[in-house]
Amino acid sequence: VEKYRPQALSELVSHQDILSTVQRFISEDRLPHLLLYGPPGTGKTSTILACARQLYREREFGSMVLELNASDDRGIDIVRGPILSFASTRTIFKKGFKLVILDEADAMTQDAQNALRRVIEKFTENTRFCLICNYLSKIIPALQSRCTRFRFGPLTPELMVPRLQHVIQEEGVDVTEDGMKALVTLSSGDMRRALNILQSTSMAFGKVTEENVYTCTGHPLKSDIANILDWMLNQDFSTAYRKITELKTLKGLALQDILSEIHLFVHRGGQRVQLQTILERPNFPLALTKGFPLSTVDFPPSIRIQLLIKLADIEYRLAAGTSEKIQLSSLIAAFQVTRDLVVAEA
Repeated sequence: VEKYRPQALSELVSHQDILSTVQRFISEDRLPHLLLYGPPGTGKTSTILACARQLYREREFGSMVLELNASDDRGIDIVRGPILSFASTRTIFKKGFKLVILDEADAMTQDAQNALRRVIEKFTENTRFCLICNYLSKIIPALQSRCTRFRFGPLTPELMVPRLQHVIQEEGVDVTEDGMKALVTLSSGDMRRALNILQSTSMAFGKVTEENVYTCTGHPLKSDIANILDWMLNQDFSTAYRKITELKTLKGLALQDILSEIHLFVHRGGQRVQLQTILERPNFPLALTKGFPLSTVDFPPSIRIQLLIKLADIEYRLAAGTSEKIQLSSLIAAFQVTRDLVVAEA
């Protein structure tokens, strides 16, 4: 992850509109205080470090840039001490401003943030502050209004794939097409996470395929989810319960993950037409998922809504720390009730 961290603004792959704005600020020498926020792994720290590299030469870096992370002490004393003294002094041989980077600023206490707003105001002449955080709501409004805000959203697959391919080429990793898709899906817009999964999978298995990626991250495989759905809809209750419990124990799956994946399938659903064609078969319940691509497990809207409410309830109860066994039986029950409703409607 650190080896391929972008060193210059031109190397960053995403958020071109933000980068062009920042680039213009730098070239006109009018950099405001910045507040960069958004989920992890989207290039916030890389952006400001690339800016700093562009602004200062290698040997000025130490005297012109002060970078503090959440792991460093950043209480009110640090704001009033080192940060204040760094911001208030000018460097003799260099005109222009210094840069203070406060990474993960949402971890700072309210008091420290309040002390900071005065420092920011007082020394705007010779220091620029850049705050980086994941949650904008944890930064006090007084600081937000003093900074120019930029939101870094999760990266889109189109942006991630070329960068991943570059790293794969450089490192000579063996990645299949479905492996690449799995990387992008599981990282959900977090570039750092994608690279970490890529590295751990290639070290564990040598070849990065979809199955290996899912196994390495401990995510349920698509085929496992297909089986679970098949059992819940086509077996009687006790058989389904037994088989799913065995699979969970064998693969070490958490019910929470299974639930999220199943929710996606129920949510996407197939077209209504396909359901009608299945209904015409004599042994309908068994035919519900047999021989059909998974995305076509479909129910009439009214029944589907009931099922989604049930899934939401189960997820809520799981989050409250209830027993997985009881919630699993609840999940199977929800699907079996749904199945009976579909049969009744048919």
